[in-house]
Amino acid sequence: MNSGREVSDGRLTVEGFSVAARAFADKWKIHNQSFPPWSWVPLINRTLHLSNQQEEGYLSLEEILILSSLEESPEDESLNVATDCLEKEESVDHTILVQNQENEAHYYDFHIVYSSSYKVPVLYFRGYCSGGQPLSLDVIKKDLPSCSVSLLHESKWTFITQEHPYLNRPWFKLHPCGTEDWIKLLSQSSISTGCQMPVDLYLVSWFSVVGQVVGLRIPLEMLN
Repeated sequence: MNSGREVSDGRLTVEGFSVAARAFADKWKIHNQSFPPWSWVPLINRTLHLSNQQEEGYLSLEEILILSSLEESPEDESLNVATDCLEKEESVDHTILVQNQENEAHYYDFHIVYSSSYKVPVLYFRGYCSGGQPLSLDVIKKDLPSCSVSLLHESKWTFITQEHPYLNRPWFKLHPCGTEDWIKLLSQSSISTGCQMPVDLYLVSWFSVVGQVVGLRIPLEMLN
């Protein structure tokens, strides 16, 4: 496994994840200003001897208001975003607000966590009503744009329920078993053009695929 600043085998070290996560968050903040930024959540009680005094942690997307329009055309099924409405709502950490067909508020939390077993990032998420009741996977799929549901059916991605590795609560996660393989393909494609994928672009490339599954797309400028 490459431990430097480039990726060739599809996997990341803990240190590489820290570098890639911060680079992803910085690019998101610059090129995706319609969304609030991703936040780095340090794991205070998990000290690792990473170089440059980097700390172990994970990324969290906080306080995003997403309105699912019932009048969207098939050509534009990505979720509409409105952040100014948050000032009128009670502040809730790590949440996304989805307006579904029944006009019932649905909240979503998204975390990008490093898997020490697979040595790749993993997307964890959960959905719940305004009263705190958790949403079933069937309800969550109804909140997703139809293109995201189609991607789930057509691909090998699977959602499974598993305890969050740091919060000790049930969350859904997008199973990471195929991540190494398709990231490796992207890396080999970069090598064929005379260069390797830099670690800084790892999470950007990864989320350009994974984000679509949950209805979140990244601007193409982030891939540059």
